[in-house]
Amino acid sequence: MATLTALHQVPVRIAPIRRLSQLFAGLWLYGASMGMHIRSTLGLDPWDVLHEGLARRTGLSFGLITAITGVLVLLVWIPLKQKPGVGTIANVVVIAISVDVTLAIIPAPQELLPRIVLLVLGIVLNAVAFAAYVGSRLGPGPRDGMVTGFCRRTGVSLRLTRTVVELLVLGTGWLLGGTVGIGTILYAVSIGPLAQLFLPALTWRERSQPAS
Repeated sequence: MATLTALHQVPVRIAPIRRLSQLFAGLWLYGASMGMHIRSTLGLDPWDVLHEGLARRTGLSFGLITAITGVLVLLVWIPLKQKPGVGTIANVVVIAISVDVTLAIIPAPQELLPRIVLLVLGIVLNAVAFAAYVGSRLGPGPRDGMVTGFCRRTGVSLRLTRTVVELLVLGTGWLLGGTVGIGTILYAVSIGPLAQLFLPALTWRERSQPAS
């Protein structure tokens, strides 16, 4: 398993073609996986429950809400003294575009079986995409960076911090009308193990750096 140390940011000038290609492919696929998850209508992950609730309340597109939320979360980085990377900024823009494109292309199926297929494929693709963009080591996304920055500044465990944040986000999104269902639970219990499975293979390493 790639460790947090092995995932620290590496300057973009090092292997830029290889890493930037992986970054943007991972971010685009991440947005696509979110769109698939939404179209399954079986329950969203906590942050997307919030995004959907806000989209319903404001009338803005899901992708635009995702971008606005990302920018607002980045403001929390300031007191945490987190430094964004290329991947951080790209995360806000590319995922927002990708999720809106996916939602425009994929219709919402009515039958249960295709909805289940969309849900499962969306979760697996989400884990692959997460491992790809994080593994490029060009900077974490706004939400991931907020959590790790808080842990670094306070000494609170990553597990506790992420759990509290996800619960607060989920509760707020649910109150705003976001979709909570079996897909929310399935995502919560599977995304960690799946990300752990794919991350070692997709983490970029310098030639002198051994695999974890």
